[in-house]
Amino acid sequence: MQDTIDQAFARIADLIALHAQRQPQHLAFVQGEDSLDYATLDRRMDQVAVALQDAGIRPGEAIAICSPASIAYATVFLGALRAGVVVAPLAPSTTPQGLAQMVDNAEARLVFADTTSEIATGTLNPPRIALDDNAAAGQPLADWLAAARASGRKPQPAPVEPSAPFNIIYSSGTTGTPKGIVQSHGMRWSHIQRGLQYDYSPQTVTLLSTPLYSNTTLVLFLPTLAFGGTVLLMAKFNAPEYLRLAVRHRVSHTMLVPVQYQRLLALPDFDAHDLSSFRFKFCTSAPFSPALKADVLKRWPGGLVEFYGMTEGGGSCILDAHLHPDKLHTVGRPAATSDIRLIDDAGKEVPTGEAGEVVGHSSGMMNGYHRQPEKTREAEWFDPSGKRFIRTGDIGRFDADGFLVLFDRKKDMIISGGFNIYPSDMEGELRQHPAVLESAVVGVPSEAWGETPVAFVVLRPGESIAADALKDWVNARVGKTQRLSDLVLTEELPRSAIGKILKRELRDSWAGGAR
Repeated sequence: MQDTIDQAFARIADLIALHAQRQPQHLAFVQGEDSLDYATLDRRMDQVAVALQDAGIRPGEAIAICSPASIAYATVFLGALRAGVVVAPLAPSTTPQGLAQMVDNAEARLVFADTTSEIATGTLNPPRIALDDNAAAGQPLADWLAAARASGRKPQPAPVEPSAPFNIIYSSGTTGTPKGIVQSHGMRWSHIQRGLQYDYSPQTVTLLSTPLYSNTTLVLFLPTLAFGGTVLLMAKFNAPEYLRLAVRHRVSHTMLVPVQYQRLLALPDFDAHDLSSFRFKFCTSAPFSPALKADVLKRWPGGLVEFYGMTEGGGSCILDAHLHPDKLHTVGRPAATSDIRLIDDAGKEVPTGEAGEVVGHSSGMMNGYHRQPEKTREAEWFDPSGKRFIRTGDIGRFDADGFLVLFDRKKDMIISGGFNIYPSDMEGELRQHPAVLESAVVGVPSEAWGETPVAFVVLRPGESIAADALKDWVNARVGKTQRLSDLVLTEELPRSAIGKILKRELRDSWAGGAR
């Protein structure tokens, strides 16, 4: 298998056809009591590709998929790739109007959805196919595939170049209206090749509980299939059920966001589960506290790897936490194929040891934001030689060993009385209090200072402390310019489906009177 992955470029659809020949009865997918082997997956991918071609959808044109993770979802996604069709996976939790805007932006020719997804009528209003075969969501998938299945035809060859679009991932919208991030086949191939470092093989069993519309999920979903392994799908994360599946199926690989690790380790019976089958656990998408990393390393067998990067690409850092337990406060070193630099507000590289905005270049870079060239230009930075980098919006500094230490999102940095305040500093202090489970600090308008920091705090179960007392406690531990002007106790922090704290919602709630 290594010789196949080592080649300069290949398509995942072709690799699945190869696995269907070599190991036809090996399971590609398991979800609940349902499963699909490679031979059947390959055949269904052909049927999807034929049906798309019969519908007149050409290579490079797009379809949209909007539903929780399912075997039917995965089959349509992969079948579209076989036809050279671009996939725009959409989050069902988005508002109906927001989904309509994304469908229009992607210029999707068809929408595959289920009854959990409500999409308003947009400009295009393309035909809808019901992934769950419920006619209320559109034409049932089985009916749409019937002619292709009956004909037994193979799809017309649809060769693609590495630069051809693979998918359009819509950003989480944590900073405003989601943008369509166009990722190429070559970018995805670089992610697959990275799998050579992490023991992927036909024996791999990957458990995924994050949604398929997220790049977070796809960075494990695609390599597992490319190497001929088995993907276990959870439509929705549930901590006790996750552990039951991990033990039952002897899971070897997984991707979890920090809040999921936190919830799993908090289960009273976590340590009673046999998790010795794990080879690698991965994490990305949200800040991963050093204390939580240390707890995972102590209590969960197998390697722990943190990926730092953006859906837009532009380079990544990798922390092999099990190899560098003294660097858990960092996000690792730049990946071998990544060029990571730090720049100031004027776009100049900062001197060694100083903090700056993280920018990156690699083979895994987005083509751009779909039909938004001005947004693409805003995301780019070029060095004096003309080399293209993607701006992350994160502020960081390299330590003496070349590990990247992150401070905060540039947009989240608070400027109070002319001083730069990093919310992560106060959040780190708040985590030291035994009653605090998690916190988020945001900047709100202030007549006296321009901006001032406010904290939102979730207490540990069974703990109790007055908001003013906790505010006084943390203010006594931070610098004068960092002191909180307000602290709000809340039952939970608003998060995206992949665990990112939605600080914009916190700012809005404070402005609306959440005190």
